[in-house]
Amino acid sequence: MTETLTGIRVRLRASTGADVDDLLTVLTHPGVREVWRDYGRDTVRDELVGPTTFAIELDDQVVGLIQFYENDDPEYRYAGMDIAVHPDFHGQGLGQDAVRTLARHLIENRGHHRLVIDPAADNRRAIRTYAAVGFQPVGIMRQYEQGPDGSWHDGLLMDLLAAELTPG
Repeated sequence: MTETLTGIRVRLRASTGADVDDLLTVLTHPGVREVWRDYGRDTVRDELVGPTTFAIELDDQVVGLIQFYENDDPEYRYAGMDIAVHPDFHGQGLGQDAVRTLARHLIENRGHHRLVIDPAADNRRAIRTYAAVGFQPVGIMRQYEQGPDGSWHDGLLMDLLAAELTPG
């Protein structure tokens, strides 16, 4: 049985092999490829299908993906997430709804007290989205991520403590 999480407008459903083409459509859009690496069908199938990656659905249409990872070391326990929404659906609050929905799940159902996310430091849209959910800037990670063009880019580490999750 695949896990499903329900937000205000979006539904997060654990991705399956049937989602590969829809996820590939999101990831290969030029507006997404500029911040996500280049994905092919095999990479999507091998890395983004499974219980830690959710297809973001709006009215039964896949409009993006959101995934999480966990550090279960008891002294440093936390979870992190990444999200991509097809640019045709930007500006509708869907990313914010998806991030809040997954954050709630990670806190309430998986027992995390702290979450992290690490957008590109110049990705203002993403940073605004995460801040609206309650994430706060921690600091700049210099030359953190290699972009599709091969150059290194700064990242912004943001975190959220369970009590800081905004209602929605």
